[in-house]
Amino acid sequence: MEETPIQQIINIRKEKFNKILQQGINPYPNFYKYSHDIMKIIEEFSFLQTGEVVENKIVSTKGRIISRREMGKTVFCHIQDFTGKIQIYLKKDVLGEEKFRFFCDLIDIGDIIGVEGEVFKTKTGELTINVGNYVLLCKTLRPLPEKWHGLKDIEIRYRQRYLDLISNTEVKETFLKRSKIISAIRKLLDEKGFIEVETPIIQPLPGGAVARPFKTFHNALSEEFYLRIAPELYLKMLIVGGFEKIYELGKSFRNEGIDRYHNPEFTMIEIYQAYADYNDMMKLMQEIFLVCCDALGYKDKFVYNDDGQTYEIYVNEFRKISFFELFDKYVNIPLEKFLNNEIDDETYKKLSIEIYETDENGTLQRKSIKKLIDNVFEKHIQPHLVQPTFVIDYPKELSPLAKYKFENKKITERFEFYVATKEIANAYSELNDPVEQYERFIKNTDKEEKMAMNLEFIVALEHGMPPTGGLGIGIDRLCMLLTNNNSIREVILFPLMKPIK
Repeated sequence: MEETPIQQIINIRKEKFNKILQQGINPYPNFYKYSHDIMKIIEEFSFLQTGEVVENKIVSTKGRIISRREMGKTVFCHIQDFTGKIQIYLKKDVLGEEKFRFFCDLIDIGDIIGVEGEVFKTKTGELTINVGNYVLLCKTLRPLPEKWHGLKDIEIRYRQRYLDLISNTEVKETFLKRSKIISAIRKLLDEKGFIEVETPIIQPLPGGAVARPFKTFHNALSEEFYLRIAPELYLKMLIVGGFEKIYELGKSFRNEGIDRYHNPEFTMIEIYQAYADYNDMMKLMQEIFLVCCDALGYKDKFVYNDDGQTYEIYVNEFRKISFFELFDKYVNIPLEKFLNNEIDDETYKKLSIEIYETDENGTLQRKSIKKLIDNVFEKHIQPHLVQPTFVIDYPKELSPLAKYKFENKKITERFEFYVATKEIANAYSELNDPVEQYERFIKNTDKEEKMAMNLEFIVALEHGMPPTGGLGIGIDRLCMLLTNNNSIREVILFPLMKPIK
């Protein structure tokens, strides 16, 4: 069978690898001590003028070779580490015949090396290290993608994220920003006296949200378990137990569709504060949004691009409007008519809403009222929610875990936070009436996505949970927004992909 071009390259590199071993050189040394990251060199020597060199000042750094060009007795390369890239200059007269020939014959683009030498600025104004010595730190057997400086194949980018990170600096920047966002949230909450906790990911019952769970089987216990769809119920049990300000930032899992906004494994943070309500959570959400924007340098506004639309988001302008008002304003049909099932099929068709769906058994059935209302909201209202907007006061039918307003039991103290037409967060004044909670569990009859009856949670509520505000934020969606990415896969290092068979 004829070798593929990539296999030919691998075989050539293996030959080079063997030659390196034959010379008694370790192609994978255990460590390398260096004086500077690349960016530190760039910052420290930025004062150099064209053609100027800093003599008797030796720096050492490390990086992956990402380009090279040979010119007789000299070689120019660029090496790249996590902080940046810099040009290196290798000269036969400086390195000696043996060391120079070793580099030319056995070192490839993609290999990782350590270098030391003096820093100078070339006639073209490029900061460069005049290499006095180098060390091979990792011999690579596979080449980088041919056009490493712009890997575009989405399938490769997601499956082999390491190549994406090497090839596309903007991808690395996205994940640096994600880290800053998460750090900013944790720092704010820690400063406010919140305690970070951990609750079970493997649960005997899925709860805390309406979603289809992943199932698994515990061999030792001979029982079926579920991956959590939300940490909510366990966190509220901790409030019952006396914790007053807690949060959990971690993974949840939902066995549902994959699209630009949904990945089956996703990151969320849930925050609970005793003796608080949804108004307190609204203030906290504003603070979280502002510290995240500040961490990325967005003082007044930032831009988000999606579906050909460019949104200019003003970070300090927060709006508040009720769920009911939005239906009056953008649908021109009172929400009560939807809740009372007074909307005929013809009206739904005029609203371009599909009335029927196929269940898990392949049977065509009419959507629940909740789903129909959600569909109307997504199609006719969400596109208008561009600036930071708190949609407040949802009907009880859509909020099985939220506390109703005492003066109007049909409305719950709940908000969802939208920016650039996307839902970012969800919050409640948490329901702490065990009798009411039990009745809502019973009434929740959506067959496919029924919220599990968690009697253990009801028992906990019967022991008494103080008034509590709860806030859940989709970290992935928040990162999409603040890094200007319109696919959730762009902000998850290793998104779920269908296995190659």
